[in-house]
Amino acid sequence: MLGYAAQRLLVAIPLLLGITFISFIVLHLAPGDPLATQTGGELSERHSAQAYQALRELYGLDQPLHVQYGRWLGRIVRLDFGRSFAPHGRPVLDMIVERLPITLLLNVVEMVIIVALAVPIGVLSATRQYSAFDKVTTVFVFVGFATPDFWLALLLMILFGVQLDWLPISGLRSLNWEYLSFWRQQWDFLSHLILPVAVATFGGLAGFSRYMRQSMLEVVRQDYIQSARAKGLAERVVIGKHALRNAMLPIVTILGLSLPGLIGGSVIVESIFAIPGMGQLMVQAAFERDYPVLMGNLVVVSALTLFANLLADLAYSVVDPRIRVGRRRR
Repeated sequence: MLGYAAQRLLVAIPLLLGITFISFIVLHLAPGDPLATQTGGELSERHSAQAYQALRELYGLDQPLHVQYGRWLGRIVRLDFGRSFAPHGRPVLDMIVERLPITLLLNVVEMVIIVALAVPIGVLSATRQYSAFDKVTTVFVFVGFATPDFWLALLLMILFGVQLDWLPISGLRSLNWEYLSFWRQQWDFLSHLILPVAVATFGGLAGFSRYMRQSMLEVVRQDYIQSARAKGLAERVVIGKHALRNAMLPIVTILGLSLPGLIGGSVIVESIFAIPGMGQLMVQAAFERDYPVLMGNLVVVSALTLFANLLADLAYSVVDPRIRVGRRRR
């Protein structure tokens, strides 16, 4: 298994290079001037043509694209993501390190809740097909797919944050957080997470529960499941021991492919609830044409995606004992 993992990591290197090259070219060919934030969008008396050209030379924007990409790649190898084009000029790596844990926390909590609820819901829907429970969950799935995240977020903010005044609607901490006791600080932080996590979980729970239901339906119709029942095994043993592990294979695959979608989907949630995470950072960088920040985010998201796919492949051998990753047949 270690040899297989090392081989996959080696293959991921040229793939990551290809992703960054295409992204770099597309970003630089997009319309808009990244120096607009520093020159006010138009040349003025304070920003002459000479000063504008000096800025282009300072950031290397006067060089051909392949030269710019080569220099950027050389810095990335040294884990130097450059500095932001924004007036503050902060190192991109510091900005990512500051915001990435927040986004990962939201996504991990969201995914744990989704899997913990979607798996039993899908199993119960499949084993009780066409029952009242199955029909209710089917309606829930349609509602979950049809409900936009931003619309649901606004409804919850109005209900629980404005009318009922139960939960905060922005940020991760209250203004008086530092003056609260330890346990009140923990509750204040958790209360700020309830609405964002609920919005992010709603649509994902609907989708994963439906995937789990369909996968379980296909497994319980297999001959070996019928044979296990014919042997007199209890239904909970048939479903829990024989059917569930095989039905989890598609879910493991979807989990591995869902990581970039989770980080990308956090853009809406983080923007609406004013959460200082990676999603909000990417939106701000896109509006400001901040190439170093955008490329730094793309590198992190791409690396996490490739790593998640590797973990999904390795998890196959854990879920299904028939699969042995990286072991040759003799």
